[in-house]
Amino acid sequence: MSLQQFFQHAVRGSLGDLARRDDPAADYLAGLLTRFARMENLHPRGFRVPRLESIGEALLEIQVIWDDESTHFHPEHEVELRHHIADYTLFMTGIFQERVEKVASVRYYVAEGKRAYRFVAEHRRAWLGEPRALLFRRLSDQFEAYVGVLEYAHKVYFRARLDLPFFRLAFG
Repeated sequence: MSLQQFFQHAVRGSLGDLARRDDPAADYLAGLLTRFARMENLHPRGFRVPRLESIGEALLEIQVIWDDESTHFHPEHEVELRHHIADYTLFMTGIFQERVEKVASVRYYVAEGKRAYRFVAEHRRAWLGEPRALLFRRLSDQFEAYVGVLEYAHKVYFRARLDLPFFRLAFG
């Protein structure tokens, strides 16, 4: 079973166990877990710093890309950064909440995650007319519930795979 298949099974199982069967975010959540299982995907490259390692750095990067006097003026990257902030906060609060509590407030992560998903949803709806805008709006509106789904998957489904490096880190 591939890691993607494992996460698909864990997410769908968690959603079913939590009476959220057939949730439209299932594939997205499994993809998010698969993407962030590779640690280099947690911290994207920035213009002003080589790696954006925190929410604060990502928010500062948004200011940098909007500075029209800078060589880094790239406002089109804001949506990409906000999308990363949303995914990162959901992942970290769902899988590594204890670590979030050591460096920041979980409430702060939840607020930034909801705000970022809402931004992405509105951009995709207004500018692209994209159907996935509804998914991002759902992720914003039900952010805490999806954190709960990831927490549940972590506690119930991931423990069986401590042989994989990702899960050793998640339970370390």
